[in-house]
Amino acid sequence: MKEKIAITAIASISPLGNSLGEVWENYQSDDHCFSQQSFNGEKAWAACLPEHLKSKVDALRKSDTKYKKLDDSVLFAIHSARNAIRTAGWKPADNFGINIGSSRGATSLFEKYHKEFLQEKKTTTLASPTTTLGNISSWVAHDLQTQGPEISHSITCSTALHSVLNGIAWLQSGMADKFLVGGSEAPLTPFTIAQMQALKIYAQNRQSGSYPCQALDLQKTENTMILGEGAAMACLEIGAVPNALAMIIGLGYATEPLVHNVSISTDALCFQRSIAMALGGVLPEEVDVIVLHAPGTIKGDQTEYRAIKKIFSSKTPFLTTNKWKIGHTFGASGMLNIELAVLMLQHQKAIPVPFIKKQYLPKRIHKVLVNAVGFGGNAVSILLESPV
Repeated sequence: MKEKIAITAIASISPLGNSLGEVWENYQSDDHCFSQQSFNGEKAWAACLPEHLKSKVDALRKSDTKYKKLDDSVLFAIHSARNAIRTAGWKPADNFGINIGSSRGATSLFEKYHKEFLQEKKTTTLASPTTTLGNISSWVAHDLQTQGPEISHSITCSTALHSVLNGIAWLQSGMADKFLVGGSEAPLTPFTIAQMQALKIYAQNRQSGSYPCQALDLQKTENTMILGEGAAMACLEIGAVPNALAMIIGLGYATEPLVHNVSISTDALCFQRSIAMALGGVLPEEVDVIVLHAPGTIKGDQTEYRAIKKIFSSKTPFLTTNKWKIGHTFGASGMLNIELAVLMLQHQKAIPVPFIKKQYLPKRIHKVLVNAVGFGGNAVSILLESPV
């Protein structure tokens, strides 16, 4: 990287809350956020927004007639984006850039309109504009009234971290001074759940134990991925600034050749490359914590762990993840990982996975590595450092 990049604000809406204080408080508990939900009459695990946040999203939907027909993925993004720029002190006149992505986009609306089409043989006027992938960044830009560049994209589950890469590229090119980046996902729909179940990676209702998602448990004998919903945004500015929450000091990315549509190599070559690139000249022993992608699948967790061991060997840092608690939010998950990393840096406290034993908590946290990967073996690693 040419210059360090400051994260001057981060905001989210998830099963953990919608303020950094609320999110951190919930991370202090060993309770998970999963409940049994009905999808087309079938029960499945899911991590939903709590009722007080659903009410806020509903109020946002009703606040503007144009917002009434928007998908939750767009409303989650608008809600989080407002909070992020307010915290950073940005104004619309700053003409900051926006890059917000989603793996699935407006899947709830798409399923609704497709069902209506099958029944009626026609659809409504808004079926197309409200389900396009560019829907998210465009509506956020409209809501915030900024005139800067706005970009939407989908790179499966590494989408949010790819938005960080894009924001950094714009900042370091000199084409923008500030960039709002993140991801949003509202995947708790019958068809999306059915897709994950068809891949045989979703947690089964018959699973015993107090934690239905066993993310980072390398001894598990069945796949335990569970979906969650939410969005997270970060405000990026170039160089050291007084209000920085954390500094981005390294970035890495890699894609490995596909053997199968959802494949990843046994020792995650893509992660080995992205981690090595993110470290740059930083020594492995300087990294205090790694926030893993760790989706809760047997292969996904094990291959990422093997990649980490290849790079860090006996100097492996403290390892953690949040998917045991809030599930996999697809394209938003990487930014929710960054949120956890920033909070651990701020509070100088590591958040362990409660069912992982024999882990020694770091005495201090100065550097945190954050991972994400998606279908297609596209990995991203971001290295964060405390601003002081």
